[in-house]
Amino acid sequence: MGRVVLVTGISRDMGRRFARAAAGDPSVDRVIGVDVVPPRGDLGDVSFVRADIRNPVIAKVLAKEDVDTVVHMSVIATPGSAGGRGTMKELNVIGSMQLLAACQKSATVERVVVKSTTTVYGSSPRDPAMFTEDMGPKRLPSSGYAKDVYEVEGYVRGFARRRPDVAVTMLRAANVVGPHVSSPLTNYFRLPVVPRVLGFDPRMQFLHEDDLLRVLRHAATSGVPGTFNVAGDGLMTLSQAVRRLGRPSVAMPRMAVGRLGATMRQARFSDFSPEQLGFLTYGRGVDTTRMRTVLGFEPEYTTAEAFADFCRAMSPAAREGAGRA
Repeated sequence: MGRVVLVTGISRDMGRRFARAAAGDPSVDRVIGVDVVPPRGDLGDVSFVRADIRNPVIAKVLAKEDVDTVVHMSVIATPGSAGGRGTMKELNVIGSMQLLAACQKSATVERVVVKSTTTVYGSSPRDPAMFTEDMGPKRLPSSGYAKDVYEVEGYVRGFARRRPDVAVTMLRAANVVGPHVSSPLTNYFRLPVVPRVLGFDPRMQFLHEDDLLRVLRHAATSGVPGTFNVAGDGLMTLSQAVRRLGRPSVAMPRMAVGRLGATMRQARFSDFSPEQLGFLTYGRGVDTTRMRTVLGFEPEYTTAEAFADFCRAMSPAAREGAGRA
């Protein structure tokens, strides 16, 4: 008999796509998607259960469906999509706490996979050249998405200590890009004129959306425990990315970029957060050795290839610029 997989955050595109991909895996018997609203698009063989993971009722779903594998994808990065910062924090932190509490009480759960992010490392002038999984941020996040992720990871580690019989896999994904991705960073690159912080050219790593789906599926079916950085090979600088987009850019003082970001956020044009401003100033690099040697996963796209595929889905000007270094 195959595995029974529960996927949270299925109302969003990546959650729905992953659930469909997991349902097609021969080692998986059933996939149950959970969210507070139904997903848009075809679910295929995935069963949908309307449930709020902030409510203890999620424990009843685990028990009723005999779930043995949980893939947690409902930690969100944008307040606008959640209905405000307060709701976003509830969904991210309280929701994760309740889900892990339900998993802790479950007699059937054997594997828990959590989609995290390299944003947890932050971005500062004191950062190492490459973060390994054993390192933490040089400056603890004080607000926003980065703080939520930091807290969620703490709860995940606590759960792993309390339930050593459960294989817990935490995937710290680099910024995800691709033709179908809408995120604060991809929306930034879609601006008609791309603002840059004067005097800085940060390093960036990307993960293609297809590789994210593949690594989640690999983690759910292999059951390899641990925390893993996941990113495509190589790095790019912001100036290289802008050139390949083929779009104009303007260098501005950091304070001016921050004000512009705050204005766009208030106008709901883009969720331009303080942690994104830090990333666009100092960048970030992560070591992916453990991803290959322990998790046993190899992305199909390098950082440059992932970004090139994102560029191809943009305007004709961006497609032409994608061929320039």
